[in-house]
Amino acid sequence: MKMTGRCWMTALGLMLMTAACAAEDAAQSDKPTEEIALIKRERSPITEFTPRQLEETVDNLIGAINQSGLKPIQMVVLLKHLSTFFEPIATGANRAMGELEAVGNVLGPSTQMNTDDGAASQNLQNQQIANAIEDGAQGIGVSPYDFLNEASINEAAAQGLHVVTFDTDLKDSGRTLYVGAIQKSAGKLAAETLISRIPKGPGTVVVHGDTSTQWYDGSQRTFGVLEALGAAGYTAQVVQAVFINGQEGFDVDQMKTQILNADPPVVGMLGVFNISYRCVMAADAANRPDIPIVAFDFDSKTVEYMQKKRIKATVVQRQYYEGYLVPYILYGIQHIGLDATKAILSPLMTDENQMPDEHRVNLGVDVVPAEKVQAYNDFLDQIGSIQ
Repeated sequence: MKMTGRCWMTALGLMLMTAACAAEDAAQSDKPTEEIALIKRERSPITEFTPRQLEETVDNLIGAINQSGLKPIQMVVLLKHLSTFFEPIATGANRAMGELEAVGNVLGPSTQMNTDDGAASQNLQNQQIANAIEDGAQGIGVSPYDFLNEASINEAAAQGLHVVTFDTDLKDSGRTLYVGAIQKSAGKLAAETLISRIPKGPGTVVVHGDTSTQWYDGSQRTFGVLEALGAAGYTAQVVQAVFINGQEGFDVDQMKTQILNADPPVVGMLGVFNISYRCVMAADAANRPDIPIVAFDFDSKTVEYMQKKRIKATVVQRQYYEGYLVPYILYGIQHIGLDATKAILSPLMTDENQMPDEHRVNLGVDVVPAEKVQAYNDFLDQIGSIQ
């Protein structure tokens, strides 16, 4: 996928200093007790969508940090952009940095501008990483584009900085940890969600995805879908998703053609990115509004189609928690050590087979059926993460 942004940035959370302080009781001593700043976290509501193990892990990390009290830290969190999909990530990152009294920024282009040339956004991100090194950051969180950002991450690691990737991983870079969904297992779950809603195979499923290994996470999610569909006896037809501005019509026409020409006939559609709602547009263009559709992410257009029962379910990444956990991980690595931080995170550190993985923090995903779209919206609203 090629995604670019104009070369201006919006900084959120500059010099965040909003966390409350608390002093330990000095009643047992005649000497004044030194005030220790502690994290006071507002608890998330408990609903059917609350990721309880994730919440418990955050509490355990905060408990370890509070044993010695807050210490100064400078960090930066770099997003692909600050709109739509990344807004909840920015919200979570700003909230965590405030609770940690961290000095730092959440940076990214103000809007996502897609063109044929992806170099502008990648160069911007490389420059942001270089600036963070020069400014004395002690940790960097980054949602990288692709391998063109590896050299900058490696340079940061060579300078002694810990880099945590999120949303998109660069597993062959010098990053310390990845935080987010494990994409292949997320793809399998999306396919299983669709399979439960369509006739038993044989039949064709149109997959709006990406098989280009240049985008590792996008292809892994797509391959997870294909593996599950094949095992269930379906024929999968992949339509390469197009993210370039102005190409939505072309994208829809590609899927329409697949629907009209499929043999065996199409029995379902699955979109694996935040532009999944285009599957509905393609089904309408092919005069097949009966096709069951499962989507990915929680774009406003996806929600609209779910409310109309045109999309049966969607698989949602936990963007808010990605943003919220990254600053805490960077702080933990800096002040209680990498090994201690990983030990606390260990319940979440698993791969697609739920086996231990020392490099990836698996936040999981939410499966939201159409009949529960309002309940999920309410949950996002309660944690301040409406997309």
